[in-house]
Amino acid sequence: MITKPFVCVLLAMCAADAPAAAAEPSCVTVREGWVRLPPGSAPMAAGYGVIHNGCKAPVTVVAAGSKAFGEVSLHETTLVNGVSRMRAVERLPIAANASVALKPGGLHLMLMQPEVPLKNGGEVPLRLSLEDGRKIDAMLIIRADAPRSPAR
Repeated sequence: MITKPFVCVLLAMCAADAPAAAAEPSCVTVREGWVRLPPGSAPMAAGYGVIHNGCKAPVTVVAAGSKAFGEVSLHETTLVNGVSRMRAVERLPIAANASVALKPGGLHLMLMQPEVPLKNGGEVPLRLSLEDGRKIDAMLIIRADAPRSPAR
């Protein structure tokens, strides 16, 4: 029979061996996440929101995925000499206690090959992978229009 003190000591030993970042499993969050409803049966959509790093150390997003899409990646739209360009973002560093906004015309998620019908008001899951191995899960709301910005 395993006693409670033994389990507590074992858990404490395992926690001591874990990396410091893993001690903060929920310090990275996705807030205000949404997906713009694509027209008709378009094979791609775009996702937005705010990724907040409430951790004591910087983190780096290295991948994104969703069970609702065949492929998900981070992209950035920039304006170069009057021409809009989009490029894939392989690594997205986020400083400790900082946020990065994913928004139209800037950083965003490219959601390709939808595997479920998308409808206004529906939800799709999102999983971000961090460089240290942690996974961050969130839900994105499907919207026909961009949400209104809060009054400032």
